[in-house]
Amino acid sequence: MNDVTSDRRRRAGGRRGHADRAGTAAIEQMPWRIPVNTDRPTEPLDEDGIMAIHWGAMRILSELGIEMLNEEARDHLADAGCRVDGPTVFFDPDFVMEMVAKAPASFTITPRNPDRQITIGGNHMVFGNVSSPPNAWDIVRGKRPGDFETFKEFMKLTQYFNCIHFAGGYPVEPIDIHASVRHLDCLYEKLILSDKVMHAYSLGAERVDDVMEMVRIAGGLTHEEFEATPRMYTNINSVSPLKHDFPMLDGAMRLARRKQPIVVTPFTLAGAMSPVTMSGAVALSIAEGLAAIALLQWISPGCPVAIGTFTSNVDMKSGAPAFGTPEYMRATQMTGQMARFYGLPMRSSGVCAANVPDGQAMWETSNSLWAAVQSGTNMVYHAAGWLEGGLIASPEKFIMDCEVLQQIQRYFEPVVTATTEDDIAFDAIKEVGPGGHYFGCQHTQERYQTAFYQPFLSDWRNFESWRLDGAVWTAERAHGLFKKIIAEFEAPPIDPAIADELRAFVDRRKAEGGAPTDF
Repeated sequence: MNDVTSDRRRRAGGRRGHADRAGTAAIEQMPWRIPVNTDRPTEPLDEDGIMAIHWGAMRILSELGIEMLNEEARDHLADAGCRVDGPTVFFDPDFVMEMVAKAPASFTITPRNPDRQITIGGNHMVFGNVSSPPNAWDIVRGKRPGDFETFKEFMKLTQYFNCIHFAGGYPVEPIDIHASVRHLDCLYEKLILSDKVMHAYSLGAERVDDVMEMVRIAGGLTHEEFEATPRMYTNINSVSPLKHDFPMLDGAMRLARRKQPIVVTPFTLAGAMSPVTMSGAVALSIAEGLAAIALLQWISPGCPVAIGTFTSNVDMKSGAPAFGTPEYMRATQMTGQMARFYGLPMRSSGVCAANVPDGQAMWETSNSLWAAVQSGTNMVYHAAGWLEGGLIASPEKFIMDCEVLQQIQRYFEPVVTATTEDDIAFDAIKEVGPGGHYFGCQHTQERYQTAFYQPFLSDWRNFESWRLDGAVWTAERAHGLFKKIIAEFEAPPIDPAIADELRAFVDRRKAEGGAPTDF
């Protein structure tokens, strides 16, 4: 395969997996940082609109209720004074608002490498990898079911890129490992291959408890140290409309008791799982999210939580989910307003409906990523690698998305909008005068290396130069970088004794049978 990036390779002293260095043999990337969103959020709702959605959500909670398919959760809410009728819990608005007020507006998560700590809340914005697709696709191997080797490839990409701040769920589901022990093998590899913030699926007590224990071991922590500050997180989804299932509530409550963060993300597709109107879909999403947050704050006051949005629309011709649409963007912005109204951190996603990493994939993902910026999102799931509405993970798409993520981070840098006397550059304008050029003036010479964003994937040459160098398209260039990154990857350091303890824990739990399954 042709590779037009070879002439731009530069080594800047960095090695893979190191948070404080930018350059690598494959690419020169921006250093690790936690981006701060410097823009005012886009707010399509006026004050009356915010209150209309709020009271719509409160009416849903109080008059229609939410099915909580977890008896322990219902018992807790009954103790709190909620009316329970069979599986349905009816929430008093005053109770909901009292519980939501207990949640912190911001929190940190500290993984096994403290230098990789992230902040969720305020103006901070962090990005995570693609999570949970059952399939993978790349230019050479095509579409195929997920397997363990591909899972590890994506974890190496997750660690490698400094613009990826946390590891979501499995970047592709490794179906060649039995479901009873999959979480053990996967979390072991995640903790060995990456030192970033980790995630636990809320799919049964054993999986949640095992992952918490493995994160504790990897950090060299006592149980008290683990519970003293957030070290990992989970994400739970409601079963829209109007339902929370048993295992996700069970897992969320387990983490909440140990003060580990829970992201509550209703999945409301307008026209299918929620009303066709964006306001109705957002109101339903808010109601479902607040129901779980109220429960968690009742059983563990002050536990860190975030409210997520996965509100988009469907293709009304086929019923297929659509992402990165104008409606998706507006729903994300509207949810951002509601998250600020409730004083909660917010999660959204970098998503698309495209099947391959083509133009559609990039404009839909860019729409969703910029909607995250505009909405004041704090935590962006699926920010790199997502295809086919979440059914495919692609390494080429992962790398193409990271180019966009780096551009967003550059966009936030104050240097871009600085207005000092040197930035206004009157003397340089005077020096060049009418009809001149700025290439050779001193003002340019002092700044040209850092004045503009430098891409690692985009090709800015003209058509003739591009064609003479093999006419390599973007996804092909991304595949070439993918192969180089995997070839040069070095895992971040870990104490051998801790690695041995992790291995022993995994071996013991596998011998005990791991987690129960239905098959």
